[in-house]
Amino acid sequence: MEYSKASNNNNQAVFKKKNVESTTHDSVNISFPLRLANAIPFAMFFSVVYYLLMQWREKIRNSTPLHVVSLSEILAIVAFVASFIYLLGFFSLGLVQLPEEEEEEEHGHLFETKEVNKDIQVDKMILKEEKCVVPCNITASSKVMQTSSTEEDEEIVQSVVQGKIPSYSLESKLGDCFQATAIRREALQRITGKSLEGLPLEHFDYDSILGQCCEMPIGYVQLPVGIAGPLLLDGKEFSVPMATTEGCLVASTNRGCKAIYASGGASSVVLRDAMTRAPVVRFGTAKRAAELKFFLEDPHNFETIAAAFNQSSRFGRLQSIKCAIAGKNLYTRFSCSTGDAMGMNMVSKGTQHVLDFLQIEFPDMDVIGISGNYCSDKKPAAVNWIEGRGKSVVCEAIIPEEVVKKVLKTDVASLVELNMLKNLVGSAMAGALGGFNAHASNIVSAIYLATGQDPAQNVESSHCITMMEATNGGKDLHISVTMPSIEVGTVGGGTQLASQSACLNLLGVKGANREFPGANARQLATIVAGSVLAGELSLMSALAAGQLVKSHMKYNRSTKDVSKV
Repeated sequence: MEYSKASNNNNQAVFKKKNVESTTHDSVNISFPLRLANAIPFAMFFSVVYYLLMQWREKIRNSTPLHVVSLSEILAIVAFVASFIYLLGFFSLGLVQLPEEEEEEEHGHLFETKEVNKDIQVDKMILKEEKCVVPCNITASSKVMQTSSTEEDEEIVQSVVQGKIPSYSLESKLGDCFQATAIRREALQRITGKSLEGLPLEHFDYDSILGQCCEMPIGYVQLPVGIAGPLLLDGKEFSVPMATTEGCLVASTNRGCKAIYASGGASSVVLRDAMTRAPVVRFGTAKRAAELKFFLEDPHNFETIAAAFNQSSRFGRLQSIKCAIAGKNLYTRFSCSTGDAMGMNMVSKGTQHVLDFLQIEFPDMDVIGISGNYCSDKKPAAVNWIEGRGKSVVCEAIIPEEVVKKVLKTDVASLVELNMLKNLVGSAMAGALGGFNAHASNIVSAIYLATGQDPAQNVESSHCITMMEATNGGKDLHISVTMPSIEVGTVGGGTQLASQSACLNLLGVKGANREFPGANARQLATIVAGSVLAGELSLMSALAAGQLVKSHMKYNRSTKDVSKV
């Protein structure tokens, strides 16, 4: 029985081979005379093309419309179409058909042709059936692989749940960040008994956050990004992206941008650009701590200390040193420029180099911590309010009386009075530290989230004093915001993620500025200050006109049940 099958298969193979040779030979015999017959339409095709091109060239020279055609041009066009169709049909038969048959012979399959031989048609139908089996086998194999992968994932999930595999090590063990995230997520749901439905998992590049943005991810949070602007600042227009879940915020900032634009724009100045780090060291006596203080603050020693600091980075450059003593403990605040990076890591590396250098000169120095909170990072602190940290920026604009009335729906006198009693006196009564503003933190947070900044640094970055004064005989409004601690960067951290990178690109400050290092980060800081100016102007106007509650009821209190959408 097996021999009979084999013999039958061999006969079919020989029969197929002969059919292939016969079909190929016939195709060649048919194609050869057709190619000779193609000489006339081939010549006609190029002749009419040349004629039409020459005619259209003359029309262009004489400024004659191309759509105005003569009888001879119409005939040429008809001849062109006819010869083109003929040639297309010829080449599809003589040149395209033959390679298809050769490719089919190479793969052991034949497609249906127009041969009338009944035996050949039956044979080809058999071959078509055999061909259909291949994708099915591939699909089955794929399903087996998926099943195997699923079973393997299930084993890993069980190991994580049982504590045999640490959750934090999944990326290194699996080598696939998405698979590691999915397994960690499933294990967490089983351990806690809580569903994570609604927290997106797919369509995110988990490789991009490995080792720099987030550890042990289980998904990502969606934040809507609105656009405010154009903000006319220093003669340039910016469309400002704002990631927020607070209704009215983008709309209000946008209204402020409109008022500033109608007034001729705002202007800004970067007063200072320096990131800080302040280690704490301890000595046996307060006198010994004072000796180090005098050594560090001596101008003659600055170049030596700066050389030790600057060798740690291409862009980090030490600018100043400020010391404070608490008993036998010394706090040293190093300030340095950091290019287009926000600069926390850069200044920390430089500080470590200086400490290593000082350890030689002061071997009895005990380094307690690289950060002693005299920096001060992510905390409200008077030292940042007074000395500044990051980019210190002042931004101002003059809003004409007619713009105040038409766009902001209030008057200059009401704005000036409200600003004094609310932002200045009210904040003083509350014992505010850097909070002499209406809602600077709102705008800072929204822009930080959209552009990949450290959102926790909103604390000191939102330090702002808003000033409003009547000018031009009391008709116009002069408004300014002074922000001493805007901590932003355009490289590193979350700025490298796709969404945040797109927002930076929208502002024209993506990545490092190769020509003027630090220029992109400084530009971003001025955009933040300009946006805060717009937000302050709009909110204060809404308060002065009594529109705050009404607008929030309109834009921030939707009755739609979003969960059913």
